[in-house]
Amino acid sequence: MNDDSGDSGSRGLNHDGTIRREGSLSRVPAPFAPVVAAARSRITEAFDGTRLHSAYIYGSIPRGTALPGVSDLDLLLALHSAPTAADEAAVRAMEADLNASFGQIDGVGILLSAAATLTSELERHDLGFFLACLCTPLLGDDLAEQLPHYRPTPLLARETNGDLVLSLPRWRRRAAEAATDAERRSLSRGAARRIVRSGFTLVMPQWRGWTSDLAESAEVFARYYPDHPERIEQMRLAAHTGRNPSADPAVLATLIEDLAPWLAAEYLAVHGEKAPRP
Repeated sequence: MNDDSGDSGSRGLNHDGTIRREGSLSRVPAPFAPVVAAARSRITEAFDGTRLHSAYIYGSIPRGTALPGVSDLDLLLALHSAPTAADEAAVRAMEADLNASFGQIDGVGILLSAAATLTSELERHDLGFFLACLCTPLLGDDLAEQLPHYRPTPLLARETNGDLVLSLPRWRRRAAEAATDAERRSLSRGAARRIVRSGFTLVMPQWRGWTSDLAESAEVFARYYPDHPERIEQMRLAAHTGRNPSADPAVLATLIEDLAPWLAAEYLAVHGEKAPRP
């Protein structure tokens, strides 16, 4: 792996070198404005102020890069206490309702967490970073005000993606059990996105910046692994698959059985293992 001491420029950073929050409600593309409005309404109907602390939207919609019929809707709900089975049932129903109501989106994913977990010391450089830098406030008081400003450090790399190896058994099981093209496409999209983001954060401290763009992430990875042309092409394949999911078993095998195990081992060698969770 090559080192790099060149100027990082802006690269998703503020003037002080901290990572800039990447989304904004002002960037939501017009076709998705009704989706965001409906999500806000559904959330307040399902969770009152005694249950919901705050809600956030993340992904391509608040970044302004969403494509109608292609992009999904991603939400994070911070609750005043740990999520219950009833909370989980409520968001699964909300996901189905929103997905059925709007052809602009291809799937809905809603994450649930206790506010105290998101701001905890253990999650400071994982879920805390995710909320403070990758999530856009939608409802309630912004928990980012309780979190630090983040820099593209080895610590951030380790705590965001230092557990990639734990995903491999689950992906292999899902691939073996997948019975439909829809199931294989869903797996390929999720695995590919995680792989590309891990490939990017592997070299993030050297690049000294932040991006969530999959194609750019793959090219940043390529810059620091010039002696691994096969891995570069596989990472580009992953970036493409993250945007254009594939049901091809050969693509899944390349990502899950070849690229991901190599990347997980390389990640542990470079950054070490993420702090274990309870």
